[in-house]
Amino acid sequence: MMLILNVVYVLIAIAIIALVLMQRGSGAQAGSGFGAGASGTVFGARGASNFLSKSTKWLAIAFFGITLFMAWHASHSARPTTQQNLGVMTQQQGPSAATPAAGELPAQPTTVPSAPAAQPAPTTVPSAPAQAPTDATSQPGTAQPPVQAPAQGG
Repeated sequence: MMLILNVVYVLIAIAIIALVLMQRGSGAQAGSGFGAGASGTVFGARGASNFLSKSTKWLAIAFFGITLFMAWHASHSARPTTQQNLGVMTQQQGPSAATPAAGELPAQPTTVPSAPAAQPAPTTVPSAPAQAPTDATSQPGTAQPPVQAPAQGG
């Protein structure tokens, strides 16, 4: 039944789109002075707006009625959820609950997982790589004089 209802639903939606596109807008009367006035007599003396607007109205009512029925049917035909088998996750225990010491309270079970232990940050900093010579005439191992910026002035 829902398959037939879905097909009717799509056909009504397509028909609404077609009827809305066939209707003239509110500014269409201005074109009647330029020869477009005779096209309004195709659907009778009252014009196309009456037929098209009434058809669009009844198709829209049917469209929303089907929408409400399908939503009601989907909510009432839904099955209640059952407990899912999570496999290994249902067997997983929290931290091992050792027997508490003489003055301690036993740990309360929690559903929030504990954070991993903080790892110490590395204290050594890697050294910078050795610089390659920038000039083809310089020999490796010879010291280069520092380059000074040109003086600005004017």
